Amino acid sequence: MTDLQSWVAPTFDGLADLLATAPAETWDAPSLCAGWQVRHVVAHVTMPARMTPEQFGAEMAAAGGDFGVVSDTVAARDASLPLADHLDALRSPALHAWQPPGGGAAGALSHAVIHSLDVTVALDRPAVAPGEAVIAVLDQLTAANGAWFGLDLTGVRLEATDSGWSWGEGDVVRADSGRLLALASGRTLPEGPALPPG
Repeated sequence: MTDLQSWVAPTFDGLADLLATAPAETWDAPSLCAGWQVRHVVAHVTMPARMTPEQFGAEMAAAGGDFGVVSDTVAARDASLPLADHLDALRSPALHAWQPPGGGAAGALSHAVIHSLDVTVALDRPAVAPGEAVIAVLDQLTAANGAWFGLDLTGVRLEATDSGWSWGEGDVVRADSGRLLALASGRTLPEGPALPPG
């Protein structure tokens, strides 16, 4: 069986490599996460590299247990950190080994891959996650029929143009696997509509 965690490090390292060589203004470009620039996405995904469990617990308590509030608060606050700090955090062994509470390696991989696509798809750059990792997360989301992100994929067929992967029956949505995963994660692509909500 594939070690899903083993794909987390190359995904975050690839994102760091991309951003390290990109123009500085890239950090201020919009991502696929509504209202977030690239720097906010990076600040969000690198929380485990900056915060101890105790600090995270304190943030959750301050937010009344609402993880969405914590995400927005930390992203807004830490987005302004020096770019070098963001790059170091993306390359942090602590981040590469982190798993979300109750989510295990599958949750860690989906978090890394989906948020990396929030950046690369928005910038119209190739995915930085290994192709097998993108497919693995697509398999996770479609196994749940899109319920992870409040979607209902009944009557939808997803077909990847860059691999032999496909899923479902019905109206065909065809794109590269990274864009399909972004759609299955409830994102709206820069060039077109989102999938229907459940």
